[in-house]
Amino acid sequence: MKTEIHPNYGTLTATCSCGNTIEVGSTLVDSIHIDVCSQCHPFYTGKQKTAETGGRIDRFNKRFSGRSAKK
Repeated sequence: MKTEIHPNYGTLTATCSCGNTIEVGSTLVDSIHIDVCSQCHPFYTGKQKTAETGGRIDRFNKRFSGRSAKK
């Protein structure tokens, strides 16, 4: 491995809008601000809306389920 060609690797502090701080390793050693994290994202908190209605095929089958095929 060549010496002195790799960037310096340090810790980065990421601050979320909810107030949670996360320290990660990165070549960027400044602090950054992020919008969502695992503490406030709806997928991880369980407050995610689930799609109760199906897609196009389910809507089609629901709309035309009572009709019979003509010969």
